[in-house]
Amino acid sequence: MKLIAANTINTSVEAQNCAENVVTLANDADPRSLNLSGVARVDLQFPKFTDGRAFSQAFLLRRRLGFQGDIRATGDVLVDQLQQMARTGFTEAVLRADQNLAHGEKLLGLYASFYQGDAVHIQPHFTDSAHAEGSAA
Repeated sequence: MKLIAANTINTSVEAQNCAENVVTLANDADPRSLNLSGVARVDLQFPKFTDGRAFSQAFLLRRRLGFQGDIRATGDVLVDQLQQMARTGFTEAVLRADQNLAHGEKLLGLYASFYQGDAVHIQPHFTDSAHAEGSAA
């Protein structure tokens, strides 16, 4: 997952470069209503860190709609949320101004894989080992 410090975002330049390829989805909007053809990135909003609707939106975009582009978390994004964001399909996160970028990168590197499946790696980890053992016999 790519982490971005809030103070490095120049909204006017970014909006100019990507306006036609980026969709910003309101926190209460249904992603299934989007036309994703030609869309390179979807920006999802966290108005407060306690509002988790963007996690559901990201999951829907990845698993149900098969969106392959970038999904960016914006707003009140804390480093504590990054692992769950990665597992629900986010590829980028713009951290809140008071969050430490290096600490976020360290937290993301703590776990190489997970036992359960998620939006990115659908199959649970135990099915990988079962297939490996069955093919070795």
